[in-house]
Amino acid sequence: MELKQVKNIVEAALMAFDEPMTMQSLVGLFPDEEISANDVNQVLNELENDYQDRGVELKKLSKGYRLQTREAVQPWLKNMWEQRPKKLSRALLETLALIAYRQPITRGEIEDIRGVAVSSKIIHYMMDKEWIRILGYRDVPGKPAMLGTTPTFLNYFNLSSLQELPTLAEIKDFETLEQELDFNDQKQPQQEQSDDDHTDQQINQDSGFENQQEE
Repeated sequence: MELKQVKNIVEAALMAFDEPMTMQSLVGLFPDEEISANDVNQVLNELENDYQDRGVELKKLSKGYRLQTREAVQPWLKNMWEQRPKKLSRALLETLALIAYRQPITRGEIEDIRGVAVSSKIIHYMMDKEWIRILGYRDVPGKPAMLGTTPTFLNYFNLSSLQELPTLAEIKDFETLEQELDFNDQKQPQQEQSDDDHTDQQINQDSGFENQQEE
């Protein structure tokens, strides 16, 4: 099989699947052909070049490769969705950021840093979304769970690794972090509320943040 045909098939597969495709799954598209990972890698490089200066891009994420719209064109696409995604609450954002930057970290350590109790609904929500997981248990009385982020977290927020997180020196506040990671695609204005109260309202209404657009 010619590489041009391999390239067309790989491109079609990337467009057809919502989730990132690993190198293994891309090679697996050709079970009856002598197509190697080097061949697939070559066509991926060609596709990446083909999509330069276009509205879509080939992005390598922690879970694999994905075709997606470029950030620069997203403001023109947001009106395509009738229901605007909900903004992440400050309480959830702060908790998720602490886990991402301080992992492994326990719930108690998060509460010590934030100065308030962490809602169980926040932890359960992030686990349900597979953004965080239990890495182990601290060897102290009570054996508290140590939390860390997952490949799904990286994939959801368009990161290939934790090294792509903005440095703490670049972040003046959590609103800056929100903009850096584009946690809230729509940037909607909101009324000021208690962080945890606002989080509880969001999670309780229509399954909480489940109305947020999935990538």
